[in-house]
Amino acid sequence: MSAFPSDIGADMAGDIPANLSANLNNNLGDKFFWATEATDRMNRMYRRQRHIYDGTRRYYLLGRDRLIADLKPEAGANVLEVGCGTGRNLVLAARRFPGACWFGIDVSTEMLTSAITAIARRGLTSRIKVTHGDATAFDPELLFGIPSFDHIMISYSLSMIPNWNTVLEAAISRLKPGGRLHIVDFGRQERLPGIARALLLRWLKLFDVTPRDDLERVLSTMAAASGAGLKFERPFRGYAQYAVLTLPSGPIKP
Repeated sequence: MSAFPSDIGADMAGDIPANLSANLNNNLGDKFFWATEATDRMNRMYRRQRHIYDGTRRYYLLGRDRLIADLKPEAGANVLEVGCGTGRNLVLAARRFPGACWFGIDVSTEMLTSAITAIARRGLTSRIKVTHGDATAFDPELLFGIPSFDHIMISYSLSMIPNWNTVLEAAISRLKPGGRLHIVDFGRQERLPGIARALLLRWLKLFDVTPRDDLERVLSTMAAASGAGLKFERPFRGYAQYAVLTLPSGPIKP
């Protein structure tokens, strides 16, 4: 697992450590400024929240366990989580599918601190590797020494990333032929009572969360362009959006 310096902990200052900053600069080039701003913003948000994140989010980040169950990776498959946060999903997935290789990136070094601790506590450091990375522009070879992934999962992250379309493009481009992109996130809540929907959207806004109402349309366009298959659902009365995009086993269409 990627080693982080000892000064990355619960009381880490807002500035990004020099070695992580260099890693981002090498990986992102002209996008470096945006990535460092995103890291600082997410660190401010999660510096304290990360300690209670898993205990509180279980009640409203619905569909995550189904996403994990539906992965079904083959032995030796490489699986990446974009926006891995505290490592909760990676730990559960690695336990459920011990034959696969697990990877995670997150722009928040605070959340990665929690992920590293959780992974080590459960004795999974040899099977889960996490590192600091930007979801819109990451290089698997640079970060993990592998060219691509069999599966990429994105759980409740797109709704927090302004240029989320770019995240989808980056993820699809880093899948192997026949690879699958798995997504769960907040939906339109169109079948919830009006007052419940209004209160939920107001509450989500406090955390800079914006449901991506046109996620299905964007994924459909990308699937058509690459010849991919797409399964899209709106479970829990529209509370969530659930998608699996499967690339063709042959070369991706230009």
